[in-house]
Amino acid sequence: MSDLSPKPAAGVSRRTVARATAAAGLAALFGAASGTARAGAATRLGPRTLDVSVPSAALGRSAPVRLILPSDFGTRPERRYPVLYLLHGAHDDYTSWTRETDIEAFTEDRGLIVAMPDAGPTGIPTVWRGGPDYETFQVEEVPALLARDYRASGVQAVAGVSTGGYGAMAHAARHPGAFKAAASYSGILDTTAPGVPAIMDAIVARENLPAQSLWGHPLLNALTWRDFNPRTRATGLRGTALYVSQGSGVGPGSGDPLPGVLESALWPSAQGFAGALALLGIRATTHFYSGGGHDWPYWKREFTASWPMLAPALGVPE
Repeated sequence: MSDLSPKPAAGVSRRTVARATAAAGLAALFGAASGTARAGAATRLGPRTLDVSVPSAALGRSAPVRLILPSDFGTRPERRYPVLYLLHGAHDDYTSWTRETDIEAFTEDRGLIVAMPDAGPTGIPTVWRGGPDYETFQVEEVPALLARDYRASGVQAVAGVSTGGYGAMAHAARHPGAFKAAASYSGILDTTAPGVPAIMDAIVARENLPAQSLWGHPLLNALTWRDFNPRTRATGLRGTALYVSQGSGVGPGSGDPLPGVLESALWPSAQGFAGALALLGIRATTHFYSGGGHDWPYWKREFTASWPMLAPALGVPE
């Protein structure tokens, strides 16, 4: 069979040619995606990064997802890829992971898709009471899009910060087997722990949304609150590789007092969640550290620490 791959010109390395070929393939993909009604509009942001607008029945509108594609996506049309979902926190958006971290450089040549779906202004990716269903959007609609249009293999892991950490554990617990691994960095992991319903209500109120529009009243609608609580749904996490990290928010390294106070308020929730896992005999890697704040400098460190757990679950290099 004749070799149809491009030959490197004199003085040009094979790596350079490979990158150019990949870029050409990605450019063709983006052009095709932008004209495809199924995937919605795609905006190219860089050689591997794009924003896709996803029509969603669960949300009743289109919503954005930021994707980082594998380095060889344009040159390996036969290959399918695992997906790492990264979820944002409260009062932030789907751009946070690329804005606050080096996730694009970190995942280069690791052979996976990174998907960062929108979770609305509160960052709580759940089924809202009489409102949008971000759980279905993230757990069903986005994976279907990735399998259909971006060659996702079906092997998935999920990680998130703050309310995204809630989403990571809630999604994995409520959909057993859907994710090979789940990681939470300062997540809200026991939504009915003392003081936590007030935190959830404050997140909702800050976005000027109606009171109790999340899951209703914590007492009058206690069954609904339990149904969406990672701690009470923890049995669904059996067989999933887990990473849970949380700072105490007090002591050395707490820095800005406000992030430290919030981190401290969530400490009992994370401890209670980890205790529930232990009672059920469900293994988890935990990192409870002194000090720290509810902020990206700590979450970036914890993501790196969790990678040796995430990588094998995804089947990609550490």
